[in-house]
Amino acid sequence: MATLDKRYNDYSSYLKGVFPDFKVQKISINAGFTCPNRDGSISHGGCTFCNNQTFNPEYCQPDKSIRQQLDEGVEFFKKYEGQKYLAYFQAYSNTYAPNAILKQRYEEALSHPDVVGIVIGTRPDCVNEELLDYLGHLAQERYVMVEYGVESTIDRTLQAINRGHLFEASQKAIRQTADRKIHTCAHLILGLPGESREEILSHAERISELPLTSIKLHQLQLIRGTKMATEYAKRPEWFKFYTADEYIDLAIDFIERVNPTFVIERFVSQSPSEFRILPNWGLKNYEFTAKLEKRLRERDSRQGLKWKK
Repeated sequence: MATLDKRYNDYSSYLKGVFPDFKVQKISINAGFTCPNRDGSISHGGCTFCNNQTFNPEYCQPDKSIRQQLDEGVEFFKKYEGQKYLAYFQAYSNTYAPNAILKQRYEEALSHPDVVGIVIGTRPDCVNEELLDYLGHLAQERYVMVEYGVESTIDRTLQAINRGHLFEASQKAIRQTADRKIHTCAHLILGLPGESREEILSHAERISELPLTSIKLHQLQLIRGTKMATEYAKRPEWFKFYTADEYIDLAIDFIERVNPTFVIERFVSQSPSEFRILPNWGLKNYEFTAKLEKRLRERDSRQGLKWKK
């Protein structure tokens, strides 16, 4: 729970609670999957905001085995004696393949001697009961989190960004996952085109009704090579890109309305500068978080302050 000293449930404290005996670091993996709105099952071209190249560290390449990616990630992140790792299946939709292939990939990651769990990034329309049963069984012995790209709770926005599913799919998948006692995360983008400030804040209220472990937030970013970049060039009036200070106040207004039991994994994400068109804040993530925490104290605010059960 948030305290006066720490005004929101931060991810590092959560990890210390789950893994009290050692430091834990995520290592991103590209397991070679795709998405149904890229391969034509639903659509082509992917979400309008997405360029998956922005997600992947240099060691994270699908032509390398999962073990090789993990070994290279361990060398990259190794900092503390006895440090352990979560294998983070991040690129594209990591439940979008036959169940037998998925199980093989997950178990290859879990076989690494320094890996203590897996985090699976995916879409809410790309899970099935059999897979969730398997993950629920796995979660009885190992740490398992499923991270769903929700992005917005407003259906017209989801349609506009070519998401390929509606909010109902997110609600269903999150409940099915949490019912199996699997750690469950929702990813949201604050500031998608066409959403008013009131609508952005309404995401906090709607998402707080769901049985989530954690949420991940980030600001809208305009990325080179995306359909959204083309849309912006034609209709810039559709978009609102916040300054860092404006976004800090928006994020605080948002978390005031968030269920106080949720862990907040992050408030912001910065795509590499060679891909990012807007916004350009000139802040590292930890600098942004320090500014946000200072503003929380100035406002005497905290997570869940305006939460309505």
